[in-house]
Amino acid sequence: MPALVAVAEEFDFGGEVLDVQRYGSGNVNDTFLVTLDSGPYGKAILQRVNQQVFHRPELIILNMRAFMDYLRREMEQSAELPERRWETPDIIASKGGADYFVDAEQGFWRATTFVEGAQTYDTIQSYRHAAEVGYALGRFHRLLSALPVEKLYDTLEGFHITPRYLAHYDEVLARDGYKSSPEVRYALNFVAQRRGWASVLEDAVARRELTIRPIHGDPKVNNIMIDDITGQAVSMVDLDTVKPGLVHYDIGDCLRSCCNPLGEETCALDEVRFETDLCQTILEGYLSQAQPFLNRHDYEYLYAAVHLIAFELGLRFFTDYLEGNVYFRTQDAEHNLRRALVQFRLTESIERQADAIQMIINDQQLSSAIIYRGIPH
Repeated sequence: MPALVAVAEEFDFGGEVLDVQRYGSGNVNDTFLVTLDSGPYGKAILQRVNQQVFHRPELIILNMRAFMDYLRREMEQSAELPERRWETPDIIASKGGADYFVDAEQGFWRATTFVEGAQTYDTIQSYRHAAEVGYALGRFHRLLSALPVEKLYDTLEGFHITPRYLAHYDEVLARDGYKSSPEVRYALNFVAQRRGWASVLEDAVARRELTIRPIHGDPKVNNIMIDDITGQAVSMVDLDTVKPGLVHYDIGDCLRSCCNPLGEETCALDEVRFETDLCQTILEGYLSQAQPFLNRHDYEYLYAAVHLIAFELGLRFFTDYLEGNVYFRTQDAEHNLRRALVQFRLTESIERQADAIQMIINDQQLSSAIIYRGIPH
């Protein structure tokens, strides 16, 4: 990797680069925090985009420009006062005038502003935190709900299209085989028993029951920044995956991530569970913002989204393990297998509580509709 300070100095921060340190816990891109001595930014985010994942990284920048310009116009035209603090990281241009920098090794780098006075967490800290996570995703969806999807590129074709992941899994299994173990046999059987409903969301799209909209693409809890003083959500970061898709991908991924108190990296498999109280709290926060643009069919597929996305991520981890760990960053050869087992246990917990989760969705649909229409309850 090129010297980090030298790469950072290729961007027009308006001040001297004092330090560059690895930042965050992402599994795909390399992310760094840049500390500056002066200028308009005290700190900034520097990121090397993983081109094995994002084959055309310039499209990420074009998408960011598209939705930032859209949000800026919306805010300028809005007569409403801001409800509260909300920030969207902005692109910082290179000294050459481009929105990115390509190093001598063809590494693709980009820089964005840093959201000051806020931080992210790897797991839900409290019910208030859960409500703020839901609010953040709902606000993000609401702000972009009228942006024509034709203005966004698909930076990750097939992302969250579960039947495609299943087809790739079958190819890898047929090509590479597997080293048998109790854990592997459990995972193989788990996938085999559930592959029949992998197309539930895509089938709904084909029937025109669900609509393609702008989505974040990776709304995990650690991509939502919380104000250090107020405890309120102030930003959604890691915007590489903003693209056309189903809001159900985002909702399902958010609930999958946030309602597992032990997180994705736990080794305590027997204790993995989907926490329904957190699910209710997150949906309350989400629908406080998103209710105006959701329709009947959107609600009908919320449980399917929660169920499917947990299974899908487990499938992706397991496939990567079988393929030799080529996609997700790992600590050892079995890391992705352990991650897969966590998601499969989470899926089982969701299945056991299907009726309770559906009841929460039904109650939230009714409650949010009453509140939105201004009817006392």
